[in-house]
Amino acid sequence: MSHVIVTGGGSGVGAEIARAVAASGAAVTIMGRRETPLQEQDLPYQLCDVTDAEAVAEAFAAARAAQGPITGVIANAGAAHSAPFEKISAEEMAAMLAVNVTGVFNVWQQGLADMKAAGTGRLIVVASTAGLKGYPYVAGYVAAKHGVVGLTRALALEVARSGITVNAICPGFIDTPLLTRSVKNITQTTGKTEEESREILKRASPQNRFVTVNEVAQAALYLLSDGAASVNGHALSLSGGEI
Repeated sequence: MSHVIVTGGGSGVGAEIARAVAASGAAVTIMGRRETPLQEQDLPYQLCDVTDAEAVAEAFAAARAAQGPITGVIANAGAAHSAPFEKISAEEMAAMLAVNVTGVFNVWQQGLADMKAAGTGRLIVVASTAGLKGYPYVAGYVAAKHGVVGLTRALALEVARSGITVNAICPGFIDTPLLTRSVKNITQTTGKTEEESREILKRASPQNRFVTVNEVAQAALYLLSDGAASVNGHALSLSGGEI
């Protein structure tokens, strides 16, 4: 049986992906920093801050001991920060890189040995269209997401002959708590209403709608499947044609 790790699995996109993967028959371990949201998913879980390499190693060892070798890692944990470039502190920039790039590096590295031993595996990151284009007032986030798309493409070539694939899912704006925080930032800085702010973000998509968590989960299921065995080093845009 396959065993898939999903980070940031306590809510939003991560929780939806974890439920979809579990429904497909795979064993799933979700990981996150906060225990209460993880408990609410009714799936095996490990507490873990993905930016802490030692904690990641311990969480993966515990997950492996409980449910067997790891065949897939979906790096979904991430964070966004909004501010004009000149007001971003060095600490805020470092935090964006830590969770969105180093965190992915940490969890992928911990899953790789099992996959190499098995001669098959799937490494997936939930990135963003911010990894494919620029957006104003989120320079740290955009830089980090471009970085993780680069990591995806580089590692994909390293493992291309091993039976392992490495891919990124790049959604546009998704209707999740992260979007709610973005809306709040817009309302605070522009004075627009919440509905007006949501419409501004929605118009980024040519389809004039937000991406759904289910669409991201279905993309992850595809990339995990045998049918995606030749999809490698790809950044899959889920953006209604925005990019």
